[in-house]
Amino acid sequence: MINAEAIHKSFEDFTALDNVTCNISDGCIYGMVGSNGAGKSTFLRVLSGVYKPDKGYAFIDGLNVYENPKAKQKIVFVADDLYFLPGATLNKMAKLYASAYDRFDWARFKELTKLFGLDPKKSISNFSKGMKRQAAIILALSTRTKYMFFDETFDGLDPVMRNLVKKLICNDVAELNSTVIVTSHSLRELEDICDHLALLHKGGMVLDSDVLELKTSQFKVQVAFRENFDKSRFEQFNITRYRQEGSVANMIINGDREETVALFKAMNPLVLDVLPLTLEEVFTYEMESLGYEFESALEVEK
Repeated sequence: MINAEAIHKSFEDFTALDNVTCNISDGCIYGMVGSNGAGKSTFLRVLSGVYKPDKGYAFIDGLNVYENPKAKQKIVFVADDLYFLPGATLNKMAKLYASAYDRFDWARFKELTKLFGLDPKKSISNFSKGMKRQAAIILALSTRTKYMFFDETFDGLDPVMRNLVKKLICNDVAELNSTVIVTSHSLRELEDICDHLALLHKGGMVLDSDVLELKTSQFKVQVAFRENFDKSRFEQFNITRYRQEGSVANMIINGDREETVALFKAMNPLVLDVLPLTLEEVFTYEMESLGYEFESALEVEK
């Protein structure tokens, strides 16, 4: 299990992380989203023991990570800014990883190089950006570590490769009960793979929630009546957003869907539509309720 408690990290006059706290369970794919500069990369570097937090702590299975080889044996970190030894091939890099990780799986390494179609004897410096990203992912997945951290993992990968990487990550979580943290500046990139999502903004944790709970606890309702009405008619509901045009009201409700539908039907409406929210909509409304602008905290596709 990962425990991060009140982590603060500053660089000169810039605060990268400000009192960040979270607990990440085993066997979880934890997505962390936020705009560039939100603190995602710094958070992964603290969890990996690359940075020492100025305040707070980061524990992996109860072990303090910083300068702790035993804890780092459990972790592999694929940074956004990739690094390979000068002139190295995939085979040479694999030998380096095998010297650092006791559980490095050579059979898995060979299987993955074939699956991705990469030549393990070719210099990585001659690889394209996407191929270098694939090489880093192959090496990480071959370590068979319990904790895998991927920073902007899908950047530079085409859609086919993105889906392949997502499938491989999910397989490792299912097979090894691994815990994976994936960061991105795009919410849509992560919503189909993550069990849990957190939103970082200006170094702080704004939201931290189970994906299923996020998607099922809120929904859209469109309702119409013959008679005149206003918002006061719906005081029994937990309405987070309300708009009315004539005899039709549109609202976002937080609560039990079946119970809500039953209560609305008892009102004998002319029209009743209940629709799920996209994860982007959920985040937008949650951010607005906290006084933040969603588009300023995350990359939003237009």
